[in-house]
Amino acid sequence: MEANFALYALIGLIAVALVFDFLNGLHDAANSIATIVSTRVLRPQYAVFWAAFFNFIAFLFFGLHVATTVGTGIITPEIVDDRVIFGALMGGIVWNVVTWIGGIPSSSSHALIGGLLGAGVAKAGFGAVVLDGVVKTVLAIFLSPMVGFMIALLLVLLVSWAFLRVSPFAVDGTFRWLQFGSASLYSLGHGGNDAQKTMGIIAVLLYSHGTMADAFYVPFWVVLSCQAAMALGTLFGGWRIVHTMGSRITRLSPMQGFCAETGGAITLFMATGLGVPVSTTHTITGAIVGVGAARRVSAVRWNIARGIVFAWIVTMPAAALIGAVFFALTGVFR
Repeated sequence: MEANFALYALIGLIAVALVFDFLNGLHDAANSIATIVSTRVLRPQYAVFWAAFFNFIAFLFFGLHVATTVGTGIITPEIVDDRVIFGALMGGIVWNVVTWIGGIPSSSSHALIGGLLGAGVAKAGFGAVVLDGVVKTVLAIFLSPMVGFMIALLLVLLVSWAFLRVSPFAVDGTFRWLQFGSASLYSLGHGGNDAQKTMGIIAVLLYSHGTMADAFYVPFWVVLSCQAAMALGTLFGGWRIVHTMGSRITRLSPMQGFCAETGGAITLFMATGLGVPVSTTHTITGAIVGVGAARRVSAVRWNIARGIVFAWIVTMPAAALIGAVFFALTGVFR
């Protein structure tokens, strides 16, 4: 009887994790398609299919370093149990839903990590925290938008110089085509980094149930399930956040959209290779601000950008509190 309950709990938590992954795709679809939609290169209904496809196939191009970081590098795997995972997932899900309703481009990644930290600390105190992984993740909150900003700014300057003697009409036509490639690269980076966070959660859950004989690893069926859930979520889009990311921060031309997406993609590729769970929201926001600032500083609506930065800062603490609350609530029903 007890074994059956443990199996049902495992299946149920995997299902909740995939719901989070779906919501991650829904919430962060805007990151992949905001620029290509706002520059009118693709209509929204076509853009989501484009992004979802590249979200799904991302596992073919990246290792699983980010999944390992989330599974073993945020809290000690030995203290993980069903209640900790449930608290982590609910911290991520509740915060995602709140910010999605409000049209706020917060980080699904940091919401999940905040939920995991909150539930882990609620169970075992601060000794459960793996400091190196948490420091790396927190630093990425600030570094990823800065790197995205600088790369996108540099790209705008280089492209502007290279096309100095080309007519605006020809430049616009060229970069409308090139944006298909940059949007694809960004969607690959999004799928490669974000889907791996849920992979890490499911893998450490399986580890805690003793299904791994020797060491922590990510089963291939987990990889496919998480990529598929994220791609499905992307298909449903996140139109309110698309509006914020694609037009309210700054107005974008196809050339600027190309530079923002390419700058963001390069940043995500580097972070995924290093196993750092960064926020695609932070990255693309930094890149969009970079291309806007390259035109002129006043082109960026800094009040909107400041609101987004505030959401970044409060995401991990808010999700941690929610995660801790849900961990405590599950103790009532034991």
